[in-house]
Amino acid sequence: MANLPTNENTPHFDSNAVRAFQEMNVLYDVSAAMRTTLELDHILHIILTGVTSHSGLGYNRALLFLLNETTRMLECKMALGPESGEHAHQVWNYIKASNPKLEDLIKAEKLSQAMTQSSLFKSMKRLKIPVTATEESLLKTAFERGAPWHLKGDQTEKYKTDRLLEIFPTNELVIMPLNVKDKTIGLIVADNIFTQKPISDEDLRMFAMLANHAALAIENSRLYEMVRLRSQKDFLTDLWNHGYFQTKLAEETLSAQKNKTTLSLAMIDIDNFKSLNDSNGHQRGDRVLKQLGEIFKSLSRETDFVCRYGGEEFTVILSQTSRDQAFEIAERLRRHIEGYAFAPPQSAAPGMPPGPVLHLTVSIGLATYPEDAGGKEELIGLADKAMYVAKFSGKNRTCFSKG
Repeated sequence: MANLPTNENTPHFDSNAVRAFQEMNVLYDVSAAMRTTLELDHILHIILTGVTSHSGLGYNRALLFLLNETTRMLECKMALGPESGEHAHQVWNYIKASNPKLEDLIKAEKLSQAMTQSSLFKSMKRLKIPVTATEESLLKTAFERGAPWHLKGDQTEKYKTDRLLEIFPTNELVIMPLNVKDKTIGLIVADNIFTQKPISDEDLRMFAMLANHAALAIENSRLYEMVRLRSQKDFLTDLWNHGYFQTKLAEETLSAQKNKTTLSLAMIDIDNFKSLNDSNGHQRGDRVLKQLGEIFKSLSRETDFVCRYGGEEFTVILSQTSRDQAFEIAERLRRHIEGYAFAPPQSAAPGMPPGPVLHLTVSIGLATYPEDAGGKEELIGLADKAMYVAKFSGKNRTCFSKG
């Protein structure tokens, strides 16, 4: 939006009109910035930049918590603000000298700094507050209220031993709910610990307006993420699908090349799966594939990417994993499947017992970057070749690439 015009032909504006214009300017700029992306982290960074920047609401520090629907915990997803009074003065001197606009403060590199370098975020991201717990806490109470909450003086002192204030000490703060329709999805916490500027009713009103825009942007981002995630998952096994595998392996290969680290790939094929389908039916085969997906997920590490490559073939992208480590992981997986009793289907005839349990084996091929392969396609080809070596040399075994 344009700045308020000021020349000899401009009519006089009273202070309320000027403030209203400035407020609309802030809301417009923040809302426009949020419309440029659907990536959640970027949206959260834009929101807190709007809360803390000199061209926004101007709070000293801000935290953003979102509710994890599965665990029913409030988790800190973003934190912005100086780390000390000295750091605050450095930031303000920079702002005074360069007068950056909102678009300068929300660039990708600023988000990266906020996520990886901020000591405030590092200390806050470990804080998780259950909203179903019986014991009281500041954030739980604020979440249940679902309305703006301004605490100062005796109110803040009452909660001085609260987990939030132990990490985020302050003598005055605002907790603003993020409401979508009739539910609260998160909270924004803000204060002026360094300037000690009192928080007025006008400040709260403006903050509430920004929070309403923010909550809708977050909800839209989550819906987008849900649709995107579904498009990358295999419907039957809930593992990553072939398209995601190709994209992620390309990313991991580039990362390994850039950082000079190792990357291993496991190709897994179910032994005699066609015979299983022919003798037990495709419904039983689908049940086995689903159970295998559950096994793969339960035994994989957080850094692994388990994918359904197609049919009865699976892949596991093993980031920063050497040949020896990959072999150990693959063998553990192979032995677990060998000893696993796959649940029988229920009998179709009333009163009849279910069918027998089923035992399966898998053949696994491995290849490692850079020891075996120099790039993504070569890594896939060598791991696939090693898998066929395992199958044609007796099955139920793990083989290395001979590249």
